[in-house]
Amino acid sequence: MTTHAAVVTVGIKKPLEIRQVPTIKPEGDEVRVRVEWTASTPLDLHQNDSGLLVKHPQVLGDGTAGTVVEVGPDAKRLRVGDKVFGFTWRSQQEKAHQEFCTTNEWLLAKLPEGFTLAEAVTLPNNFVTVFHALTVDLGLELPWPKPADYVPKDAEEAILIWGGASSVGQYAIQILHYYGYINIFATASKKHHNKLRAYGAKWTFDYRDPHAVSSILNTATLVGKKPGVPLILDCIGSKSGSISPIAKMAKRGATVAILLPVVVKDSSETEDPEYEMDVRKAAQWDEEVDARGVRTHFYLDNEFFKHHLQPDIMPMMLTEKIVEPNAQRLIEGKTMLERAQAAMDALRRKEASGERLVWRVSDESD
Repeated sequence: MTTHAAVVTVGIKKPLEIRQVPTIKPEGDEVRVRVEWTASTPLDLHQNDSGLLVKHPQVLGDGTAGTVVEVGPDAKRLRVGDKVFGFTWRSQQEKAHQEFCTTNEWLLAKLPEGFTLAEAVTLPNNFVTVFHALTVDLGLELPWPKPADYVPKDAEEAILIWGGASSVGQYAIQILHYYGYINIFATASKKHHNKLRAYGAKWTFDYRDPHAVSSILNTATLVGKKPGVPLILDCIGSKSGSISPIAKMAKRGATVAILLPVVVKDSSETEDPEYEMDVRKAAQWDEEVDARGVRTHFYLDNEFFKHHLQPDIMPMMLTEKIVEPNAQRLIEGKTMLERAQAAMDALRRKEASGERLVWRVSDESD
């Protein structure tokens, strides 16, 4: 068995290292991809700086974009040479921060014409997160293909996207707008408000404004004729930064979906992080508020999404400009390790706002 280079965690807050890992030959409907681009995520930081749900050494990354170099005997959609992108996470062989990734072909989409791999890799993990959170956790219907005359039964419900400029937030607003939801609220820094309104947010609020909670509540009452915001997606998952204000707006009967883990204390150069996995413990919730943690990794339980969300729906929405890629901040470095470490350091310093940290993985090419 041959091996290839992978970026791995080696201990709590320790610098990343390069290790040689097995190069897995695809079986069944699997394909092997030369990973050329990835986008680092807060989960990478959580795993490196706290060991969250990992055992070191751990290969990082779940956003893969590259070129198919080998296919299994049962692969039907993909061929050697295809440019692909996808959300891959289940085992070391699927992780993105390594030269090669071997995974099932239904976890990958073909790259549409007119887009680069660096642009496309900003979609998969958070595009999937949005569909899973909106359908499973908020209980909304997102039929595919969408009927031409489709109007959702709760089209006029107020839906708050807390963290609208985040990657998840941007895709949530665009997808909700496409499906006909007209009362989308979003919080973000003021510099992002025009962009989020163009995506479909009807109202935007600066989360730093001390009156943000009362402003949102007043607007929601005008829309819904009853107190509180009935549907809330928290794309930040910060105990003090998002969950605390959200708990003041979620009244009896509201449903709140919160990205996990709950960040009790952020990681920094001088402080270690603290996390919580039970969203009910993160705030004092009103009676009969359904607060739940979003568990994207279970999206494969939906058989339709399993076989169609990434390979069909994601590239089609990109091609038809229903969604657009997140802005990218390209992380530079002479080696894969330098780029991975620079991205990790940028996450820790919270340098990105409204953009993804995108970097080149493998420099090899045929």
